[in-house]
Amino acid sequence: MENEKKILVVDDDQAILEMLDEVLSYYGYHVSTLSRADKVFDRIKDYHPDLILMDIMLAGMDGRTICRAIKSVENVGEIPIILISATENGSSCLNREGAPDDFVPKPFDVTFLIEKIEHQLAA
Repeated sequence: MENEKKILVVDDDQAILEMLDEVLSYYGYHVSTLSRADKVFDRIKDYHPDLILMDIMLAGMDGRTICRAIKSVENVGEIPIILISATENGSSCLNREGAPDDFVPKPFDVTFLIEKIEHQLAA
């Protein structure tokens, strides 16, 4: 099941990046992984993702802060962002200015994650 949608995955855990790359590729998505949050704008510019899947707890950075920064940039802020986290419940980051489009708690069920991704890409 091939599709043309590109997903940028941002997480500082290499095992999570590899697992998400494998799972999302299996579902036909083009995947780019990034372990350094400080490079996210460079990757967005070069890769032009259709969706960003990003951890909240990143080495030295907060995914919620990065999300707000992305959402504030013209022509980039429309990219759907799904934040993932083992330490947050999602209510702390949804429904405020610069908020992500959705939230998925870790550990996550792959089917649930794919449903969230497909919902955001169809919106």
